[in-house]
Amino acid sequence: MIKSRICDILGIEYPIIQGGMAWVADASLAAAVSNAGGLGLISSINAGTEAVREEIRKCRQMTGKPFGVNIMLQAPNAAEIAGMIVEEGVKIITTGAGSPAPYMEMWKEAGIKVIPVIASVALALKVQAMGATALVAEGAESGGHVGELHTMSLIPQVADAVDIPVIAAGGICDGRGAAAAFILGADAIQVGTRFIAAEECTVHQNYKDKIIKASDISTIVTGKTLGHPVRSLKTPFSKTFADMEADPNVTPDQILAFGTGALRKAVKEGDPNGSYMAGECAGMVRKIEPAREIVADIIGGAEKALAGAGKLLA
Repeated sequence: MIKSRICDILGIEYPIIQGGMAWVADASLAAAVSNAGGLGLISSINAGTEAVREEIRKCRQMTGKPFGVNIMLQAPNAAEIAGMIVEEGVKIITTGAGSPAPYMEMWKEAGIKVIPVIASVALALKVQAMGATALVAEGAESGGHVGELHTMSLIPQVADAVDIPVIAAGGICDGRGAAAAFILGADAIQVGTRFIAAEECTVHQNYKDKIIKASDISTIVTGKTLGHPVRSLKTPFSKTFADMEADPNVTPDQILAFGTGALRKAVKEGDPNGSYMAGECAGMVRKIEPAREIVADIIGGAEKALAGAGKLLA
């Protein structure tokens, strides 16, 4: 059985973490992943602070196993969420889109394990110095907001630079990807796109259908000119967004206005004009299945891949 130090640190059975996807990651999905032996996450971008509090309480009713909350630190209500999580007794947090420094002391005093998402060695060293419990090194293959470096080169460089556990993310959705991440130096993996196709994921069916139908070239990165690159599925929305970016007559404010609320439209309404965020591995997701089967397939596949790798040695 695959087990690493992150399992003992977080109290989980398998070194697999579900991505804290905005609007997607709710109590239903988080509890299902945690019950399957991984670590489920609830997104804090779910219609306000009190809505997130409600999801935390729902999750506790659905699982007795560890779960966490992902905080987008650039969100207008980030400070509220930071305090509410302490009030609710959440013990694991992942952070993105900003520095967790303003809240680290409060969280550490509350006994919270803080796991920032980073996209470079420099950021990895900074969050380690802040007292992070572990970190998620996320390559540009990921869905949603992405950095410049790709998983294959990012993971070993981060693993060499820090002493805390490294969780690999970006383009990982099966056992082969997980095995590769472990060999590169990761202590665990984070999976997002494949869990969108979990039975317990409450996104609109159109979202799941688009993931299942995706191919290897079905994603596009937009938002680079705005300083916020995002990977999503190629749709009329994303193609129009890209065209607007390329048009010198369209202002950044006009582009931002066009994109406002697009993710929610995709998740909740299945709107063709929504933003269907997904990673490059979407083309490898072939069916809708329970979260437990996804976890078992990834971990079992990783065990098989790692055992088979020994055959390459003369």
